Amino acid sequence: MNEHSRRRVVITGLGAVTPVGIGVEATWRALLAGASGIGPITKFDAAGYPSRIAGEVRGFDPARYIDKKDIKKMDTFIQYAVAASQEAVDDAGVAVTPDNAERVGVYIGAGIGGLPGIEQYHRVLQTKGPGRVSPFFIPMVIVNLASGQVAIRFGAKGPNSCAVTACATGNHCIGDALRIIQRGEADVMLAGGTESTICPLALAGFGAAKALSGRNDDPAAASRPFDRERDGFVIGEGAGVVVLEELEHARRRGVRIYGELAGYAMTSDAFHITAPPEDGAGAVACLEGAIGDAGVPRESIGYVNAHATSTMADAIETRAIKTVFGDHARRLPVSSTKSMTGHLLGGAGGVEAVVTTLALFHGVLPPTINLDHPDPDCDLDYIPGHARPSRITAAVSNAFGFGGVNACLVFQAAPA
Repeated sequence: MNEHSRRRVVITGLGAVTPVGIGVEATWRALLAGASGIGPITKFDAAGYPSRIAGEVRGFDPARYIDKKDIKKMDTFIQYAVAASQEAVDDAGVAVTPDNAERVGVYIGAGIGGLPGIEQYHRVLQTKGPGRVSPFFIPMVIVNLASGQVAIRFGAKGPNSCAVTACATGNHCIGDALRIIQRGEADVMLAGGTESTICPLALAGFGAAKALSGRNDDPAAASRPFDRERDGFVIGEGAGVVVLEELEHARRRGVRIYGELAGYAMTSDAFHITAPPEDGAGAVACLEGAIGDAGVPRESIGYVNAHATSTMADAIETRAIKTVFGDHARRLPVSSTKSMTGHLLGGAGGVEAVVTTLALFHGVLPPTINLDHPDPDCDLDYIPGHARPSRITAAVSNAFGFGGVNACLVFQAAPA
């Protein structure tokens, strides 16, 4: 694709379901206030698990968004995707009609998908036999049905797919949707990530891998990216969806433009199933690729929404940022909103794209909370404790996942 002729893509709608709020406004307000959404697990009895805390979505009523007869056809991760998509579509004022349906697509993924539904129907199979397994079981749990159900809901007949790349899923989906519009295959894409796997099997599996925080007595302080006392991530759930739109298409509609999605890159560490290399080479290549794709000077980047999950890898991401930005890294604000939401796995990139877009649009950078004991290996400006007003023109959102997958997005202020 000729970079001089490729179409520009802007963000015209935002939707979110998160542990700190249902909806974009509630989520943004909580993040700026430094409010934690992490508490004891209530979805099941977690006694006996090494980690008994999570960033649960509270107060979500699927009947507000989905017909009651259809709720049972969707595991929770799909329900969250539908809710976030509805908010994003309403926000953008997009109307899908027979005339434009084939130019509107959906690209929403999950890192794991319907694990709670798999647990549920495995119990049904074992206790009641195969005849009691729901005919909706398979479409209820497979990852691409998040995109599928959203497309059905709105009648979007354009490109429909999903990435399944662990914690990089949301960024990959948004970046791949960007490419679809740039290539001229669609004018509008709903893109993002979703996840809801706070269930016994996931908690046991991540616990066995010693990936989770054991700070059960102080849940709000458990997710502490860049802090020397961090001891693992806190599992979260939720969804984030953006409406991406070709620039001239959005201008013709006369809608508000939050910002421009200007750059995207993906790389592979090709190193280890769960850990990045110490030099952060894959992250470095991904950051450099995304910034190069955006065609902006590195010094113009005014904020990084870090992947930082509250694990030892936070220091490696710090190292990668310093390698890419050089002297500018010392002046570059970086924060991890996972300190408040926990780690939404496949939903993280979608929510963090929404957050990064809002930081650009409102000129306020969300903080990193719980940064009480700075790690000497994490020595950048992490916006500790309190949100910071800052008018910026470009920002980056990082996402790195198991399997050594990396995906970075570059956002710019809305075109004049």
